[in-house]
Amino acid sequence: MVNRKLLDLIQKKLFLGKAIIILGPRQSGKTTLLKKLQSQSSKKTLLLNCDEPDIRKQLTEVTSSQLKKLIGDTELLLIDEAQRIPNIGLTLKLIYDQIENVQIVATGSSAFELANRINEPLTGRKFEYLLLPFSTDELIAHHGLLEETRLLNHRLVFGLYPDVVNNPGQETDILKNLSSSYLYKDIFTFQEIRRPELIEKLLEALALQIASEVSFEELAQLLKVDHTTVIRYINLLEQAFIIFRLGAFSRNLRNELKKSRKIYFYDNGIRNALIANFNPIEIRDDVGKLWENFLISERIKIEQYSDRWVNRYFWRTHQQQEIDYIEEHGGKLYAYEFKWNTHKKYRFPKSFLNAYPQSEVKVITPENYLEFITLDQT
Repeated sequence: MVNRKLLDLIQKKLFLGKAIIILGPRQSGKTTLLKKLQSQSSKKTLLLNCDEPDIRKQLTEVTSSQLKKLIGDTELLLIDEAQRIPNIGLTLKLIYDQIENVQIVATGSSAFELANRINEPLTGRKFEYLLLPFSTDELIAHHGLLEETRLLNHRLVFGLYPDVVNNPGQETDILKNLSSSYLYKDIFTFQEIRRPELIEKLLEALALQIASEVSFEELAQLLKVDHTTVIRYINLLEQAFIIFRLGAFSRNLRNELKKSRKIYFYDNGIRNALIANFNPIEIRDDVGKLWENFLISERIKIEQYSDRWVNRYFWRTHQQQEIDYIEEHGGKLYAYEFKWNTHKKYRFPKSFLNAYPQSEVKVITPENYLEFITLDQT
């Protein structure tokens, strides 16, 4: 079993007086994480799976007296698929406020459902984390550095979902199943979607535009819908942890782009499944985009698992000067350019260096990428 970095972080946060909420896409390993937490705990533990109808019934419209009876002398309460419970935030608040010495850990696959129902009731009462598919860092710890670096090209094509990694030879079938609405089933369950087929068409369009600036107006014209619908669907896909966006960084220069955005996928395999392209890296013309998507999504994982919060951007001017990725933390800028071709020279734009002279800059290639996406070196 691959050890998850988030498990170590969560164990450090147990019994500090806060509920712990773990969000993430379907099939990213949340249930496995809870079971591991249960097996390693010396406390009396209760695991409730909200996919079970009787569990949902016991946690829906429940009083504090009923909750006390259900929980008993449990010290560590684990609630899986918590988004299945109506008004789950109020239920968790009741447990938090009315039952002493109980540590709550709840997971949910749908941010728009779970987060909307927990944020207000649990304000100031929770730690919240995101569990994504396996990280390169986790797989290096499991397989070893040599094996994982040998698999880099494979990871760029098939991604790092646990089922994909754990079932070599079945990657294509697993990814086809995951990408055929399974990952975003929660959107249809919890949101009123009048034209579900638009979600798939939008995802395909976004998959073809990774690492490029995205125009909501052009997407609306392509899909023959209004601008507002495109924005709403993109927001839902973000909340289902399928895609994420980067905004443009702009502080000093008049010619910096200010309202642009790029959209990336949390997993390369899902992106490639949506366009039905599992060709090997050696014969692809989008390897640069896959490299960029892979590095940024891997960077987000290690930041989540190290409990480090940063602002993320890309940078571009109207004259087409561009930097792939910028982080801001500790009052400082860190600029990165991603190059798959290690022989290709790159110079950071003078206009950026002059405008932000205190920033650190670095080119990330297959020769030095591990220092960018592993916890020990970042």
